[in-house]
Parts: sequence; C-alpha cells; structure tokens
Amino acid sequence: MAELTTDGKVDGARRERLLVPRQASRAGGHRVPAWQRSYIQKIIATDAAVAAIASFMGYFARFNGQPANLSTVQGQAVIAVAVCLPVLWVMAMGALRTYEARFLGVGSEEYHRVLTAGLAVVALVGTTSYAFALDVARGFVVVAFPLALVLTLMGRYTMRQKLHSSRIRGEAGQAVVAVGHRAAVAGMARQLHRASYHGMRIVGACVPGGQGSAADDAELTALGIPVIGSLEDVRHAVSRVDADVVAVTACPELDGPALRRLGWDLEATRADLVVAPALTEVIGPRVAIRPVCGLPLLHVERPELEGVRRVAKALFDRSVAGLSLLLLSPLLLGLALAIRLDSKGPALFRQERVGKDGQPFTMYKFRSMVTDAERLLIDLRESSEGNGVLFKMKVDPRITRIGRVLRKFSLDELPQLINVFLGNMSLVGPRPPLQREVDEYGSDMRRRLLVKPGLTGLWQINGRSDLDWDESVRLDVRYVENWSFTFDFMILWKTAGAVLRGRGAY
Repeated sequence: MAELTTDGKVDGARRERLLVPRQASRAGGHRVPAWQRSYIQKIIATDAAVAAIASFMGYFARFNGQPANLSTVQGQAVIAVAVCLPVLWVMAMGALRTYEARFLGVGSEEYHRVLTAGLAVVALVGTTSYAFALDVARGFVVVAFPLALVLTLMGRYTMRQKLHSSRIRGEAGQAVVAVGHRAAVAGMARQLHRASYHGMRIVGACVPGGQGSAADDAELTALGIPVIGSLEDVRHAVSRVDADVVAVTACPELDGPALRRLGWDLEATRADLVVAPALTEVIGPRVAIRPVCGLPLLHVERPELEGVRRVAKALFDRSVAGLSLLLLSPLLLGLALAIRLDSKGPALFRQERVGKDGQPFTMYKFRSMVTDAERLLIDLRESSEGNGVLFKMKVDPRITRIGRVLRKFSLDELPQLINVFLGNMSLVGPRPPLQREVDEYGSDMRRRLLVKPGLTGLWQINGRSDLDWDESVRLDVRYVENWSFTFDFMILWKTAGAVLRGRGAY
C-alpha cells in the first residue's frame, strides 16, 4: 500500500516509484543498441541467403539443372517449396527465438534452437505434403534441408567469431553495473576480463554502504572499477553510466523481494537484469526448476561419475586415441627424430602423475627441455611466473629450440594419447597433477580425482599457464561437476583454437 502524507495524499517520491513501470512500458524503455540491431539484421540476411543457396542446390540435384515439369504435381510442389524455403526458414528461426539477443554471441543455446527450428521446418513440409498429397521430391528434400541446416550453423559460427573479435578489440560490448559485496564483484570482474569475448565490461559497482575508504575499495580500484553507489542506488547508477546490464552477485541483502523490486526499478531503463546464484559452478542439465507449493525450487541432480555414459566415454576415448595414434604416427616419428637431433637425450619424457582415485601412473610427453632440467630448476625457483604452485617461465632457459615450438602448439602433449589408449587418462578432463600438488589439496580440490585426468580440459581453453592456481582448480572442479558428452565436444572444439593461438603456452 502506498505511503500517505498527513493530508492523505500519496507521498511524491513513492508515487514516482509506483508510476515508473507504466511509464517505461508506454515509452518503450528497452532500447536495442545499434551494433546489436545490425548484428541481428546480418544474421537474418545470412539465414535467408543460405536457405536460398540450399534450395537452389536441392533443385539442381533433383533435376540436374533442367527446368522442372510444371505440368506435374511433383514439379509444382518442388518449385513452391524451393521458392518459399528462405522465407519459411527465417520465420521458423524467428519462431524458435534464434534472433533474441540473449541467445546470440555465447553459449550453445543458439545452436540448439537453430537445430530445433530446422527440424521443425522439415516436419512442417513433411506433414503438409502428406496432408495435401503433395509428392515433394525426396532428392530435393535430402539435399536442401540438411544443407540449409549446415550452412546456417556455419553462418552463425562465422558471425559469432567476428563478434568475438570485435569485442576483444573493445567494440560491441555491454556496460555492466555489478551489484553485491566487494569481494564478489572483484571476482566477477576478473572472470569477465579473462573472457573478454563475452563483451561484458564492468563500469561501476554498487556495494553495501556505497563508497568506502581507499583501503575498503582498494581491490576494486586496482581493477579499474569505481564504486558508484550503494545497494539502494542501483537504478540511479544505471542511468548515470547508461548501463546495458545489471549483474547481481550472491548477496544476502538482495533476497527475493529485494530482487523483484530491483527488477521493477530497472523497467524504467534499458538495462537487463542478470543474477549470479551462489551455486555458480553447477550448470546445465544438472539444474532444473521444480515448482513446489508455488515455490520455484532449484533441483540439483547428482554429478554423473559412474554409469553407462561413463563407460561410453571410456570406449570413445580409447577408440579415438587408437585411431589418432595410427593416423598421426608419421608426425609422431618425425617429431621424435627432430627432438633427438636438436639435443641429447630421449625423445619421450616420462613423469609420474596422479590419476583417478589418487592412483599414480606414468605420463608420456615429448621432451621439450634439456636432460638436466630438474637440477637447473633449483636455481630458477625464484623466477617462477606460473600460477603459484606450478613453476612456469615465459623464457625458460631449460627449454630446447624444438621444445619451444612443441610447447607453443601443445605438440609435446601428443604422446599422452598413449595414456588415453591405455585407460590412464581421458581425452577431456582435469589437468593431470603431480603428487606434490595433490599433497596440498583441500577437500574441494580432491574432487578433481573422481575422474580421469584429461589430455585437454577447461584449463586448456581458458588461458593454460596464465591461470592462477585458484582459477585452474575452479575450472577442474567445474568440469567434474558438470560433465556431459556435449561439454566434452565443446571443449575439444575450442581446444583447436586455443592451440593455434598459443595463448598461455610456455
């Protein structure tokens, strides 16, 4: 109920807050940025173009480039579908919300929706042709629709890569106001900085109590984030910096009712509201909303550490590793010869690592250092540029000439395919640790040992040696908690790009 003054009228400030949502809805408060509008228009045009190309290719394949016989029902049906396919394709993509900004640029949801839309078009054409006895040529359907789907996915991927490049250059970004306690805001800022291709840049923070002393705000100041208000000043802070997003970290002060009121306040702005829950490391299919007595409860499934899918993963790993060793054998022999010619010592480096359930195993790598590297390490300890636990140097005098090339493109790790084939490792998993690292593990870190270590993993595609120790552990635990075949394929796909870029490899 509205607050009343002594004369029975609604308090002015309170009245303004009550009217804000209605005014925003009438004025169309949500303004789409120019770069985002242009990006969506280009995607729509690309979808229509690839559908037209697929339609032409399907027609050509069916009739060998000759005109269709319009005197037959089949010929008329093929022409109708070929002409209408680009429009139908774009409409299906729009109906499945593949053009919504929140699904574009990052994540797999965009691709899932494209696949669903493509299948919906196939189902619609099939149902329509059956219902009206239209004999649409199977040759056209078999070529046109799969080709349209593949080309659409390729177009989306290409557009996404261009967007990521723009964001890394500081363009096409989103200004973010982070809300929560100082430590949580600082943690979010570091994560966003590491993944600059997401395009989110924190331009200000609203923290409990607002701006504090220089010592209180030192961590945020070091990250270039000014404190621009308290938890009660979010709406005004958003307007002042013209923010695109309000990101709320886990904050006890912002409970359900407070978040609901914040959402109402933001209706007067163009800023979207996103919330980082306390359960940030559990994602994907493990989390589902289960309504109970009107409460939207988050149900967290158990992590899948055993079972049929784990057996399937092991079979897949060994099959791929065996085939890869066979196909790459000329390359492996060539690299081994180059190592022997470059410096004295064996081509393979063997080291004991800790595997699943804490069991030790011998891990194989191509030797990239001189043979007395361990002895030289004693004099280099103080020069470490690694993550606090592992020794790393960007210019390590122990690395051989061929070793620098091997490390830059992760070629030194190819012999680990032997470990995968033997069952000691997996293609994707946590980084294989040394025993001295395991000795320092806490209870959280030990969850890394519940699965086999991997040839690649989240650590490989998120900075490798540039990661600090806490971040590398967080990524490994995140993988253990959220493993799935889709997650594995995504990591394998991104590993290729990380290796070619060579970022964090030293």
